[in-house]
Amino acid sequence: MVSAADAGDAAALLTDVPADHRVALVDPRFVGHLHALRLGLTDPRFPAATVPGALTAQPQARLALVRALERTTAAVGAGAPVVGPDTDPAPGDPTVAGRIAVELEAEGIAVQRPALGSLVAAVPIDRDQEAAAVAGLAAVDDEAVRLRNAVKSRDGFFTTFCISPYSRYIARWCARRGLTPNQVTTASLITALIAAGSAATGTRGGYVAAGVLLLVSFVLDCTDGQLARYSLQYSTMGAWLDATFDRAKEYAYYAGLAIGAARGGDDVWVLALGAMVLQACRHIVDFSFNEANHDSVANTSPTAALSDALDNVGWTVWVRRIIVLPIGERWAMIAVLTALTTPRTVFYALLIGCALAATYTLVGRLLRSVTRKARRTERAARALADLADSGPLALAVASLVHGPKRALTAPAAALVGTLVMVGAALFLPYGSWLTVVAAAVYVVLSGFAVARPLRRALDWLVPPFFRAAEYVTILVLAARSDVPHAVPAAFGLVSAVAYHHYDTVYRIRGGTGAPPRWLVRTIGGHEGRTALVAVLAASLTHTSGFTTALTALAVAVALVVLVESIRFWVSSSAPAVHDEGELA
Repeated sequence: MVSAADAGDAAALLTDVPADHRVALVDPRFVGHLHALRLGLTDPRFPAATVPGALTAQPQARLALVRALERTTAAVGAGAPVVGPDTDPAPGDPTVAGRIAVELEAEGIAVQRPALGSLVAAVPIDRDQEAAAVAGLAAVDDEAVRLRNAVKSRDGFFTTFCISPYSRYIARWCARRGLTPNQVTTASLITALIAAGSAATGTRGGYVAAGVLLLVSFVLDCTDGQLARYSLQYSTMGAWLDATFDRAKEYAYYAGLAIGAARGGDDVWVLALGAMVLQACRHIVDFSFNEANHDSVANTSPTAALSDALDNVGWTVWVRRIIVLPIGERWAMIAVLTALTTPRTVFYALLIGCALAATYTLVGRLLRSVTRKARRTERAARALADLADSGPLALAVASLVHGPKRALTAPAAALVGTLVMVGAALFLPYGSWLTVVAAAVYVVLSGFAVARPLRRALDWLVPPFFRAAEYVTILVLAARSDVPHAVPAAFGLVSAVAYHHYDTVYRIRGGTGAPPRWLVRTIGGHEGRTALVAVLAASLTHTSGFTTALTALAVAVALVVLVESIRFWVSSSAPAVHDEGELA
């Protein structure tokens, strides 16, 4: 830390700092809470940030900062006081730091201004202001504010009232001992995997231990995010771990329950895979709808207005959050039922609960879409196209579709294709080559669905229809094959593909776009994989070769998507964020 005599001296000192270093400017007369400075100066997610009297800039904003400081120095004079009646103060922040922030924004640099709430951050210019600032400091416990802000402002009922009241203190304990959010996230994963292993024993003691460990894993899962917010330790690796480990933990636990049930003579692999498929399809409905309306213009809907009105009535907020069965409620239900009942009961409860939640969510999304008057942006259309995960076959068909009109809208084409594919898998004789014909029809209709930009009111339904078609087809064909271990192999394949789809979602959320096209081409796209599984089922009817082929396909997809995903998330191009999205 170096002290500058005035604004001109600060400009000179700044030029001596290496360009790849982050820098901060703090007025020497700053009076405020330490946590206010943390919020303004240590959050790594933004190129520049400011609070009254202080400003920070990341390396990518350093050149703009130098220019802004030079212009500010020229305006106020190199030897002028830092604040005062002659400095032409910037709106909301009458300091040199405030002026520099305005100059940075004029150059197109986004400057974050964190909400301080009751925290004090000020640069007093007289004794009265100084006394007021000091009184504000004494009146507010910034550690209590820091702990309170470590908890998500929007979370589920179980998490809010049963976990967060004490997990925030675990987060503080971890911070004081130098633990990082990534270490806590990894501990949560390991605990969940041990829980899955305990469930796989198939004993009552194993099931009880599994339920307890799953709840411990969830506590750690809440703690990692709270630790990140408490200590402002956001990172690219943390974004990747937090975004993907929840799914890995849950699906590994499903597999553990299925293995444990099999040890007791009850084959529930179909139920386990069905629960995973339903959960993944629920999520893509949420992801697709939210991306379609992320930046809609003239976004109005009577349904949305009703929802906002209900949110102003306290008890309805919690009822609605419980209905959607978010991760806290879901994991609590799984843990309790695992300890007290059987894996089959756990999966029946999951399927019923998730089906009701999915119906509630889908109806609400549909009502909002048909009553909303909004114009979709190019970004939304691009995001939906990326979420569709169309491969070479569908895109080849799409390139052949010409003219402004078509017989089917995009969601209608996707729905018809899904019904044809899933209906063939369900009702045609197993192993029939007519199923392959149905897959060809599905490929063609998939191409029709993405032949035009997805900008219409219900076009967000296209990715969920594609997910349902692929996942359910794999499930049904594996279940009907009567081949040993075919369903566990299908479980592995759907897990690998689902990872790719979740990875796509979180990349789009981070503002870096979908995975590269070569990756989608390499793993075939949704229509290519669906058609391939149909061909394998027809050509390897009732033979162990079907299980082997599904396993090989699962391993190949997993290797490609994991290697590319790891490369991306540990690279400098990955966004430095921590998941604060909707309930999972």
